[in-house]
Amino acid sequence: MRFTHEVCMTRRAYTPTMPELEAFVQAAQTASATRAAAALGVTQSAISRALSSLEARLGVALFHRMRQRLVLSDAGRAFLPEAARLLADLDRAALTVMSFGGHRDVLRIAALPTFAAMWLIPRLGGFAGHAPGVTVDVTATLAPLDFETDPRDLAILRAKPPYRGGEADILADERLVVVAAPALLSGGRALEDAALARLPLLQQATRPNLWLDWFLTAGLDPITILRGARFEQFGMVLAAARAGLGLALVPEPFVAEDLAAGRLCLASSRAMISDTPYVLTYPARSRDLPAFRAFRDWILADLPGARPLP
Repeated sequence: MRFTHEVCMTRRAYTPTMPELEAFVQAAQTASATRAAAALGVTQSAISRALSSLEARLGVALFHRMRQRLVLSDAGRAFLPEAARLLADLDRAALTVMSFGGHRDVLRIAALPTFAAMWLIPRLGGFAGHAPGVTVDVTATLAPLDFETDPRDLAILRAKPPYRGGEADILADERLVVVAAPALLSGGRALEDAALARLPLLQQATRPNLWLDWFLTAGLDPITILRGARFEQFGMVLAAARAGLGLALVPEPFVAEDLAAGRLCLASSRAMISDTPYVLTYPARSRDLPAFRAFRDWILADLPGARPLP
């Protein structure tokens, strides 16, 4: 059978309408057509018609009518989570678009969670001054994006080439330092590696080899090195370090404010450069976006070590 474009664009007969979905979800949540009608600001008869139409459309009974109550059938219980999710997704999508206001350009950014929270977001005011007509939509990601299928305009990640489905600029090498709450260190002094290994070492769950890499040349027992409380993200590791739970091995930019405020201090006089720098990755299509060009120019100028790849 051949389908024309017009046929493909037509809503299928079994696809519920928005009023039907809203009536069903409200009736399921309140167990009453009367209360569902009050919540939606319509008449009880409108709710009853919508429920009957939906059941006829799907060919199943979604409710058992018991006196004044509506009790979900097995089919209704199966349908409710998906129907509620669809309404919530539509509501969230509408609010997202509304948040763009009158801005012409929207830049969709994905970034590492802690990098976004501790480096990027505090500096977005500077970008707003550089490109006042651009609204940013920032989401967190830990995994590389496939720009062939992902709609976002750029991602800031730690990565080595080749960069999947896109191009990249190196933003900065990752420089890691050991920090601790001053009370954990005698007089706040930096320690040698052997002394560090005797203290609790806070573990970053998504990067379990950090302490191993740090002590690689020290000849220390890896079993000892891997002991310590584990946390999923650098932000959690830093919170634990501020609480005095142990030593944290973290990227230097993430602790600049804590060091300046005295909440943390350097526990070692040396640093470690990882083999995976921070990179700005993006698809070729982003080069045509004025918002992307403004962001790329801004971030490359803001980071002294940033450099476009040849």
